[in-house]
Amino acid sequence: MRKSIFIIVCLGLVGCSDGELQIETIDFDEVALDFCGSATTQTELFFKLNEFDALILNLDNGLIRNEPSNDTIRSAIPGGSQVRYRLFDDAVNSSYFCDAVPPVTPGVVEEIPGEAGEVLIYTTQSETDTTEFEHVIRLKNVSFVNDAGERLTNISVDEFGSFVTSGN
Repeated sequence: MRKSIFIIVCLGLVGCSDGELQIETIDFDEVALDFCGSATTQTELFFKLNEFDALILNLDNGLIRNEPSNDTIRSAIPGGSQVRYRLFDDAVNSSYFCDAVPPVTPGVVEEIPGEAGEVLIYTTQSETDTTEFEHVIRLKNVSFVNDAGERLTNISVDEFGSFVTSGN
């Protein structure tokens, strides 16, 4: 009987988590798009905050234009544009990304880069104000791979968001 209990306890210890963080889902579809300052064609940093985590998108320079797009504008990940998932040790807000001197806290627990996929941008001109342009950003087939080489597959980030710029 003692041998059985010893074996069960040993198996339980072997089967326990090693304490590493397990990310099961990256879901930002219901989170608003954010950026620093006013949106312009020069804006390249966009992010979505979900309390303790963030989805960060750095667009390649020149993708946002104040002109309607006939076709979808595409940018490869990680080639032209970059997307990263970042997990923090405390709640994060936009000042983390927008302050001239970033705050010391919260700290980054883990950052996982996008290893594949595409950024898709479609721009339309307002029918009521011809100086306004709406830019819709989507992510397609984004794949994240952590430091252990594990691919995160339960990802819901297809609709990244939209914003409006003004200009001629």
